Amino acid sequence: MTGWRSQWRLVLLNSLTCGLEICVAAGITYVPPLLLEAGVEEQYMTMVLGIGPVLGLLFIPLIGSASDHCNSSYGRRRPFIWLLSLGVLLALLIIPHADVLAANLSWGSTRRNQALQVGLLILGVGLLDFCGQVCFTPLEALLSDLYRERDDCGQAFAMFSFMVSFGGCVGYLLPALDWSGGLLSFYLGGQAECLFSVLILIFVVSVLVTMKVSEEPTSTLEPGPLEPGRCFPRSCCYLFQCKLRTLKSGPLMCLLRTCWSMTPAIYRSYCHVPHVMRQLCLAQLCSWMGVMSFMLFYTDFVGEGLYEGVPSAAPGTALRQRYDEGIRMGSLGLFLQCATSTFFSLVMSRLVRLFGSRTVYLSSMVCFTVSALVICLSKSVLLVTAMSALTGFAYATLQTLPYTLTCHYHKEKEVYMQNSKTKKTHTNGFTITRDSVCLTLDNGPGDLNHKSGVSNGHAHYNKDKPEYYPPLHNQNGLESEDFEKRGVGLDFAILDSTFLLSQVFPTFFMGMIVQFTESVTAYIASSAIFGAIGIYFATHIIFDQKDLRN
Repeated sequence: MTGWRSQWRLVLLNSLTCGLEICVAAGITYVPPLLLEAGVEEQYMTMVLGIGPVLGLLFIPLIGSASDHCNSSYGRRRPFIWLLSLGVLLALLIIPHADVLAANLSWGSTRRNQALQVGLLILGVGLLDFCGQVCFTPLEALLSDLYRERDDCGQAFAMFSFMVSFGGCVGYLLPALDWSGGLLSFYLGGQAECLFSVLILIFVVSVLVTMKVSEEPTSTLEPGPLEPGRCFPRSCCYLFQCKLRTLKSGPLMCLLRTCWSMTPAIYRSYCHVPHVMRQLCLAQLCSWMGVMSFMLFYTDFVGEGLYEGVPSAAPGTALRQRYDEGIRMGSLGLFLQCATSTFFSLVMSRLVRLFGSRTVYLSSMVCFTVSALVICLSKSVLLVTAMSALTGFAYATLQTLPYTLTCHYHKEKEVYMQNSKTKKTHTNGFTITRDSVCLTLDNGPGDLNHKSGVSNGHAHYNKDKPEYYPPLHNQNGLESEDFEKRGVGLDFAILDSTFLLSQVFPTFFMGMIVQFTESVTAYIASSAIFGAIGIYFATHIIFDQKDLRN
């Protein structure tokens, strides 16, 4: 996949990825002040921000697997992208106008007005975070469907990571601009209204561009042959049957029917994960927990730990000014992290070709862990900011390599997705598993060549007297064909669940850790510890067939 046309098509295809990240980053950044102004206490505000990730953990596997089995005439992935995008658009409309909607629906009651405003804000925040995060799963699966070759898939997800990082940069910068003094505020009404109007415009354009460029294979409805004397092609009966058949194959009905029928099987598949995916998800979870612990609390660490400010101090005091200055410097560090991630996303394919996936993954996590340790020990603002920028390497890697590896696993399912828990039969000193195996003795009894083959579930010697062994079953009653039926959307959903879980854990437990240690340095120290654990599990990831033999 070379040439500027292919690269430009990738940019257009990932425009919704960029638009989603812009809206989520800008919206979630601007939401806390709106919640505080509406009267939500700070301790409950963090719980509100955790609604989206928790809902995502519950529904991402359902949506990911349902998109694998959807047979809509609009394609497999696009119906889910459309509906989740509609949820994001609805949230972008609710959040800035929650006060106006509450005033119109409260019928003059002040108490009801405030409660309704808080409820609408919570609905908007939860809808934006949930739909925005979950929508990435069918987008990733769409990329996997369109680019199946390993090199093409690597370039596609490198561009995906680039657009996410670029969208994060734009999303963090938009709320920092003063929209109240411009011409838009005269027509729209204020800072929040102008910002969210710009976000709506960006999002709508990005949705239309991606839906126009993505050419998903569609299933056309062809009516069956008519029996003589039943109905003519132009009869009302025939038209009604065609309309009913079209309605049943529509995106919404397909989504609801697939989700309803497959929910138990999806969550069973969610529990019975192939060995290669289990190893990858463990490393991904620990790595994301390190990165997200850093990103969520880095600005607070700089404000309190590095600048020694106090967030609860009165406005205008020296302690509060130092804290605010630290917050600005911390925001600059996160912006540099996004910029570094954007750069590494552009060169990720080249790095993988030069050094290999294993070296790139491990080096990125080592770089992140060392950077976090330096930040813990240093008091230099310049050094800490430089180290925070280096963490963007790990951010770009975690958004690219796990997904290209998952595509590779699914492309060669017969190699990577075989069930490892099979009963074994020992015959003549050889171990025969349920896998179809052909054993050929070429140069004598000591020379054994192994190759995978298809022999109807039997294993045999390719000699004059082939011996027959009946097919074996898994100890759990699940055959390895269950893994062959797994769609890539479900495994992408599992990877995305590790990202969401990495946000939930710090939200609930990091505050207690800081309270116990009485130091905000515990934020960065915890991220370094998670990074080290992620390095350990990354050494067990199956990057190629050599790792399977080892």
